[in-house]
Amino acid sequence: MRILLYTGKGGVGKTSVAAATALRSAQSGRKTLVVSTDPAHSLGDSLDVRLSNEPMLICDNLWAQEIDTIHEVEKSWGKVQKYLTTLLTAKAVKDITTEELTVFPGMEDLLSLLRILQYYKEKTFDVIIIDCAPTGETLALLSFPELLRWWMEKLFPVKRKAVKLVKPIVEPLLGVPMPSDGVMSELENIYNQLDEMRQILSDREITSIRVVVNLEKMVIKEAQRSFTYLNIYDYNVDAIVINKVFPQQITDDYFRGWKEVQAKYKEMVLESFSPVPVYEAPLFEREVVGLEMLSRMAEATFGDGDPTSIQYSARTQQVVKEDNEYILSIYMPFAEKKELALNQKGEELIIRAGSVKRNITLPRTLLNLGIQAAKFEADMLKIRFGGGEHE
Repeated sequence: MRILLYTGKGGVGKTSVAAATALRSAQSGRKTLVVSTDPAHSLGDSLDVRLSNEPMLICDNLWAQEIDTIHEVEKSWGKVQKYLTTLLTAKAVKDITTEELTVFPGMEDLLSLLRILQYYKEKTFDVIIIDCAPTGETLALLSFPELLRWWMEKLFPVKRKAVKLVKPIVEPLLGVPMPSDGVMSELENIYNQLDEMRQILSDREITSIRVVVNLEKMVIKEAQRSFTYLNIYDYNVDAIVINKVFPQQITDDYFRGWKEVQAKYKEMVLESFSPVPVYEAPLFEREVVGLEMLSRMAEATFGDGDPTSIQYSARTQQVVKEDNEYILSIYMPFAEKKELALNQKGEELIIRAGSVKRNITLPRTLLNLGIQAAKFEADMLKIRFGGGEHE
C-alpha cells in the first residue's frame, strides 16, 4: 500500500492537488481512497459531491471520505475524556467548559488518522491519499505520537493493578477519582495504535509527504520551515507541487509583473528544495471542481508519470564510525545555526530548531557515549560521540 499526505499553507490548493492525484491513481487501475482529515473539509466541494464519514464510491476505483473528527474523538477518547471531565469537576471547576479542556489541540486530527491505520491493516485500498490540515496543524499532528509515547512512559508508569490497590485509599483521601481499568485500557490502546501509525508514516517504502506551494514569498518561507521540521522528524518529503502557475499564453500587460514575480520565486523553489522533484500545476481558466477539471490538473501536473510512486527517498539520519568515535549526521535543510540547540539526556538526544523540539532515541551503539562536539554545515548537523571529555 502507498500512503500520500498533501500539506501546505491554507489556501494554496492542496485539496485540489490531492483529489487530482487520487483520480489519476484510480484511472491507472488502483483502488484509491482520498480522505480529508482537515476539520474545514473542502474535498467534497473539489469533487463536486456531498461526502460522508464513510468512504463513498465516486467513479471506477475511486472512493472519497471526509472524516467526522468529533465522532472519532468520541469513539477513541470517550472514556478518557469522561474521566478527565470528572477529575476537573471533582475540584469544582465549573466556570469553564471542561469538555473542551479534555480534548487537546490537534487531538481531533490525530485520532482521525487512526482510520487510516484501520484501512492499512485491512488492506482495503492500494493507495490512500490524505488531504491534511494546513501546515502548522500537520506538523503538530505528526509529532504527537512521540509526545504521547513520552507521556505514557514517564507520566503513566502506574500499572492497572497498582491503580486498583490505591483507588480505595486515594479517592476518599484526596477527593479525586482514580482512573478506572477502562480508562487505562483506552489510553494504552490509543498509545499502541498511534505508535503503529508513527511507524507507518515514517516508513519510506509506504508513506510520502508532499508540500503544495504557491509562488509567493510567505508561502515558500513556510514551506521551507515545514520541510526542515519534517526532516527533523525523519518523514520522507518526496515532492513539492507548485500550484496556480501563470501559463505562458497569458500575455496581458496586467499580468506581466506577476509573471516576473512568479519566475523569480520559481527559481527560489527549485534552488531551495533540490534535489527533491518539483511539479507544476497551472492556473486554469476556471476553478478546479469536478472530475473533468481534476483530470486536467493531473495531466498538467504529472504528465505521463505515476504520481503514486516514490519520487525521492533520501535518508535524513546516518551514523558512521571514525576511529573510536561515532558521527551522527542529521539532514536539516533551511535551519539556522543560531537557532539550533542540542542536549543529551540518558538515551534521548534533544534537538531544538527555533520553537520546535525533537526527542530522538539514540541508537544502542551511542547510548553509553557522550556528545564530544557538534558542527552544522551544508544543511547537515554532525554530532560526534565518544568517551572522552566534551569539547
